[in-house]
Amino acid sequence: MKKIVKIIAITTLIFATSCGKDAASIVDNRTTVNVKTNTPTSSKNNLFISASGKVEAVQNANLSTRMMGYVDNIYVNVGNKVTKGDLLLSINSADINAQKAQVNASITEATAAFKNAEKDYNRFTALFKENSASQKEMDDMTAHFEMSKARLEAANQMKNQVNAQLSYSNIKAPFSGVITGKFVNKGDMANPGIPLISIETPGKYQVIAMVPESEITSIQKETSVNVIIKTTNELLKGKVTEVSSSAQNTGGQYLVKVILDKTDANILSGMFTSVQFPIEKNVNKNSLLLIPENALVKQGQLSGVYTIGEGNVAILRWLRIGKTFGNQVEVLSGLSADEQYIVSADGKLFNGAKINVQ
Repeated sequence: MKKIVKIIAITTLIFATSCGKDAASIVDNRTTVNVKTNTPTSSKNNLFISASGKVEAVQNANLSTRMMGYVDNIYVNVGNKVTKGDLLLSINSADINAQKAQVNASITEATAAFKNAEKDYNRFTALFKENSASQKEMDDMTAHFEMSKARLEAANQMKNQVNAQLSYSNIKAPFSGVITGKFVNKGDMANPGIPLISIETPGKYQVIAMVPESEITSIQKETSVNVIIKTTNELLKGKVTEVSSSAQNTGGQYLVKVILDKTDANILSGMFTSVQFPIEKNVNKNSLLLIPENALVKQGQLSGVYTIGEGNVAILRWLRIGKTFGNQVEVLSGLSADEQYIVSADGKLFNGAKINVQ
């Protein structure tokens, strides 16, 4: 029995020694990853916060009507240039034209009655001065004249109302510009308040940006800002002209309007942008530590960076992240100002990976 136990123990020792050598061989032969490192940037001012926005023309409008009816004709297409007052779209107005004819007839009748009442009034006024008409007759004639005058005025006001309704059936350009949208076709039903055509004046653009409540107090009017067009990566200049003081109708985001400086850049309405609002960070004791956002390693809600451990191995360090300033993020804790972190690597990094700092 003792002999069997001794044999088993020797066999186990040999196996363990062999496995240990293989493991050591695997560890020693790990691929070394070439990496580039950096230290956090320290800054106290000249920082900026970024907010997403969208380009739109300073002068733009969505045209609609106050009446319901079928679209008779559309006289423009998207991209057409128009002049102020040009007819863009017409809506069937047969019923309003019938009302206009009735009103014109009423005006003719009221005009004739008024002229007749005016003659009678002038005649009785002369007779009353000669004591040839009684006070009662003069009062009756005056009332008849005033009522005729009121009927004629009412008929004229009805004509103004009909003309106003007719103007809603003929959609005209409110200013000179370019047609940017056509939302109905001939024969469609036009409904009150529903956009039919959109128009804008090109050449002068603005950016509407949405800023979170944590940052809105840092933004002031007349501040010069940088605007990056995301599709072309062009950098434009602009100035803050409006800062909203309420987020009641914008889902907790505050609206900020930026007028773009005149530029030759090929920009169009609807392009997405990133607006960089400069702010001054007042720090009494410690400088602000910043690292590039693309250096972060994210797992769920956690953010961290790879640092250099003893023996030139990668060590994942979890950080507490603060605000974002452009493409950099603020490090609140987890990394000191003089510590190196890995910015980029030629291969896949993991905890304990052997690295070679270039």
